[in-house]
Amino acid sequence: MSATAPWGWIVLIALGLCLGGLGWRLYGLLARPYRPDRAQPRGPAWRGIVYAFTWGMMPWAKESTRRHFLPYLRGVLFHLGIFATLATLVISPWRSALPAWIAPAGLVFTGIGAAGGLIGILMRIFDERLRALSCPDDYAAVALVTVWQAAGMAFWADLRWTGVFYILSALTLVAIPLTKIRHCIYFFFSRFFFGLFYGRRAVLG
Repeated sequence: MSATAPWGWIVLIALGLCLGGLGWRLYGLLARPYRPDRAQPRGPAWRGIVYAFTWGMMPWAKESTRRHFLPYLRGVLFHLGIFATLATLVISPWRSALPAWIAPAGLVFTGIGAAGGLIGILMRIFDERLRALSCPDDYAAVALVTVWQAAGMAFWADLRWTGVFYILSALTLVAIPLTKIRHCIYFFFSRFFFGLFYGRRAVLG
């Protein structure tokens, strides 16, 4: 048994806690009373829903992203790094058997994500408007995910960082339902009801 094998089990336990916590959050969300729209629909809701999950997410679809494209791009790169770090965690047990090109690609994408996270933290610190809107949870969530991505980058650079990567992966998984990182499930609900509401009014789609 390798020295990092116990951490693999800890990551699995953390994953179970994460899924359980998200399930609890989801149950609370679905238990809230739903008030249907009583207005007569003027268009098909599905068009608005499709728009909300496709073109409605493009930078030119919203004034805020059109006027602040660089922060939008930073967010895209940050979240791209999150997906890359999650993929790193999933395939990490087979690291030595992977094709040679995987390691440089993983290093680049996790590094991009970590850089995006660091820039996001600095923006919250030095931008007066962002600082006024931010709470301790914002800083803690972004900092944890950024350090986790940096650990993923270190994992691709040197296998001796595997244990550290697993530790931070476990911490991040446990933190997801407890911090603002849980917006990963709220996002889909917000986009769905956004599209549903405006699609029925024939505004989107």
